[in-house]
Amino acid sequence: MLDHVGIKVKSVVRAKAFYDAALPPLGMVVQYDFVPPNPPKRRVVGYGASIDKVCLWVGTSVGVPTKLSGPVHICLAAKSRKMVRDFYAAALAAGGKSNGAPGLRLEYTPTYYAAFVVDPDGNNIEAVCHRAK
Repeated sequence: MLDHVGIKVKSVVRAKAFYDAALPPLGMVVQYDFVPPNPPKRRVVGYGASIDKVCLWVGTSVGVPTKLSGPVHICLAAKSRKMVRDFYAAALAAGGKSNGAPGLRLEYTPTYYAAFVVDPDGNNIEAVCHRAK
């Protein structure tokens, strides 16, 4: 099941104007609009029905680190942290490249446990578990 999707855009200003107008009929509005601390010139806007469920991210870079972020970022929901670790190991064994080992991402939320891999086409694929343990 999908947790969220990220779309890499050339201009966040232009993309934000488009999505700000197009998404409200679907019940989606801006929940986040920020420039993460690393790298400092990256801007990401998150859309969703509520702040605890952002399902579309639009930005000049999606995923971490920026140098490995492909045109698409897809995050898959995991029911446990073990599933995140198993996904990561299986993806690497299948030829994926690490884009972030399994672990907490406290910059997102206190329970955001995720792993990132780059697929053979350069897309950033993430698995996340939102549970506390």
